[in-house]
Amino acid sequence: MILTEDQLQALLDTTMERIDAGPEYAVVLEGSIAEGFGNSSSDIDFLLIADSDADLPTMPSVLFVDGRRVEVRTRSVRQLTQQFDRVIAAGNRVSTLDEDLLNRCQRMLRSFPLRRKDLVGKIKDQLPFESFCAVMHKWWAHRARHCLRHASALTVLGQHEEALSWGRAGLTQSMKSWAAGKGETYLEPKWLSLQLDRAGEVSVRDRYFELISSADVGASDCVEFAARVGITGCTYEPERLTVERAPGVTTWRTGARTHVVRGKQDVFALGANTAKVWGSVVFGRPLAAPTPEAGAIIARFLRLGLIRLSWRGAGTLVPALPLAAPAGPLSPPPSAAAPVLTVGGAPVTGVDAIDLLPLPAKRFGASAMTLVWSNVLIENAKEDLTGALDRQQWRVAELVTRRMVQVSLRSLLSAYGVNPLPPDDDLVRRLDLLPDTGLAAPARELESVRVSTPEEGRSALKRLEEFVAAVRAITGAGLFPSSFDSADTWRSTLDIGYDWLRLGAYLDADLPLTEAQDLLSSGGAQPHLTGGKT
Repeated sequence: MILTEDQLQALLDTTMERIDAGPEYAVVLEGSIAEGFGNSSSDIDFLLIADSDADLPTMPSVLFVDGRRVEVRTRSVRQLTQQFDRVIAAGNRVSTLDEDLLNRCQRMLRSFPLRRKDLVGKIKDQLPFESFCAVMHKWWAHRARHCLRHASALTVLGQHEEALSWGRAGLTQSMKSWAAGKGETYLEPKWLSLQLDRAGEVSVRDRYFELISSADVGASDCVEFAARVGITGCTYEPERLTVERAPGVTTWRTGARTHVVRGKQDVFALGANTAKVWGSVVFGRPLAAPTPEAGAIIARFLRLGLIRLSWRGAGTLVPALPLAAPAGPLSPPPSAAAPVLTVGGAPVTGVDAIDLLPLPAKRFGASAMTLVWSNVLIENAKEDLTGALDRQQWRVAELVTRRMVQVSLRSLLSAYGVNPLPPDDDLVRRLDLLPDTGLAAPARELESVRVSTPEEGRSALKRLEEFVAAVRAITGAGLFPSSFDSADTWRSTLDIGYDWLRLGAYLDADLPLTEAQDLLSSGGAQPHLTGGKT
């Protein structure tokens, strides 16, 4: 150690004067200095052990004693015993053990006793160090395999730089496994060089650092050397890598747009190229990349958690960096495409896009259903307005004009993801939520239009048609069918609505009207017709 026992005892005496702990506590030094590592900047880690069943806090107290940072933690005998028992109970399922538990056990087992050495010895005897070395050997090996197999997958996909990064991560964990087999169990990778020095095999140490630092290596070199230090089952065998469905990931196509929903929370809109590659992925088949471009796209699907990979006979790959947060699904910055959605699906930023939409999936589904239904109401209002003008029902025409403006604004706000919507009478004022569309002024004018002659009626109808066309140009509804003109146009309307209703129902979004549930229940058909008649 870099400090003598007398120095440590002096630091402990000063520390104990400044904390609320009596002489009955056992005390050990743990951490890097106890391991024989450390330097002049290393903190002093004292663990105080209460001979009791108490639940003592995990958070350390930090003091500064004689120019050194001192961390004081507490544990009861029961807490330490439970930690060891969890490791013992795992048996051969060491991969289920979390690194925090293992770190606490390791620090205790390798600690240097300063007070009540008899009690410290009894605690350590509950988990023999040789048994703990075997656990750490297997635990690091398990993690190394996942990283090295993941590196092989990235090699298949042509992502060689990323494959090397994961190969090196796997190799570091392979060396930690190898070192644990030689009694070096300290978890923190930063001291690996000193662990390898103490392990004593210079050729192994030197080859590891060459692979970690040299520019002239690849992922396959890491895999090969890992096998040399005992990590089996990681040879480059692409045929063993298969594509799996990721839990909670579903595909929804509306119009020409493919959407992928992740965990009922996130919606990704795919560009034309990415949608084509997505459609070519066959679950349960070996991983393959027909072209470098397709390989890069599949790798993006993998990073986003839209697919998973499995190693045949060994289950799903779950790679993780050494003592770092698990590599969970990536969430990129939200797409800047506006509006957020159209009748035909979410806009994308390009043919290679996998755009994360900037609103929760449930709100996306609700907004989309409202957008479509608002367009149906536009058609219904148009039919009512035409009839009122034909019969010279001027007050009816004024009310229907106002209604047509409001349902158009419903569709516009929905296209930008506004949901729930403001009250109808407040819609025109809430256009300030959106980028300037140039539609606020005409909307206000049309809401207050007066019709008392056929000429005024024709003028109002023309202005309304121009207004609706402008809204539909923004919301991608320019080709929305004239729903009530014929059986065919109504059928087309139902088909559009059914696509979005299915997605909305899957996301548990509120349906825009009660009758929508009947359309879902009937599989998109009208409920009362027989013989396929429309």
